[in-house]
Amino acid sequence: MAILTPVGRADDPRLDDYRDLTTADRRPDRPGGRGLVIAEGVVVVRRLLDSPYPVRSLLGVPRRLEELAGDLEPLDVPAYATDADVMAEAVGFHLNRGVLAVADRAEVPDPAELAARARVLAVCEGVGDHENLGSLFRNAAALGVDGILLGPFCSDPLYRRSVRVSMGHVLRVPFAPLPGPWPASLDLLRDAGLTVAALTPDPDAVPLSRAGLSGRRTALLLGAEGPGLTDDALAAADVRVRIPMATGVDSLNVATAAAVAFHAITGDD
Repeated sequence: MAILTPVGRADDPRLDDYRDLTTADRRPDRPGGRGLVIAEGVVVVRRLLDSPYPVRSLLGVPRRLEELAGDLEPLDVPAYATDADVMAEAVGFHLNRGVLAVADRAEVPDPAELAARARVLAVCEGVGDHENLGSLFRNAAALGVDGILLGPFCSDPLYRRSVRVSMGHVLRVPFAPLPGPWPASLDLLRDAGLTVAALTPDPDAVPLSRAGLSGRRTALLLGAEGPGLTDDALAAADVRVRIPMATGVDSLNVATAAAVAFHAITGDD
């Protein structure tokens, strides 16, 4: 059972996992640093507690920790109870959601195994915006995508902002970096029987509704906000697909475009 422990000082060393979350070079969730996973708010913390990520501790105001009492019952981790001012001093900002949890990272799945059992995958190239990546994970979870593979220049899905924007679904949707030289590494997906489809606003691409991807095992390539997929990635795809749009609109936010495409591919389920 989680141990509820009162903490009255922001400089208490037991809160070090939560300290200075707004200071870039000391952030505990930096992959190059301690690489911790940080969840904010009751909903996201609950998803962390129900995930394979090993929870280290919680920090929150008593009212929020009480909301999580049932979820904490089977856990043997400390839950630090304090007031909003102490929390704000420790983490570096006022936390409206009133509770945080910290976990270690879980083992990353093998990309080949993920591809072998997947019906639909997303493959990202250069998606460096943490909020876009978090939104993409949330959409993937909602629309039945089996996993996400990360190509070059993608941000870390376990960065605190990505976890928050995804509503904790980065902790649920399997993901892994795609190894090897890009985009030759896409052959791993073809070898697993997936059709590699590149999503692009190019008017010469096949309209999504006519691409025949619904019900087909598909790896959907998604590029960065603005520049989109590189020419090399587009050339490596089996098919290029587009979402038809009204005159005067040439593109969508990458997470929004991904949601439309995910639904088109998985929508008959």
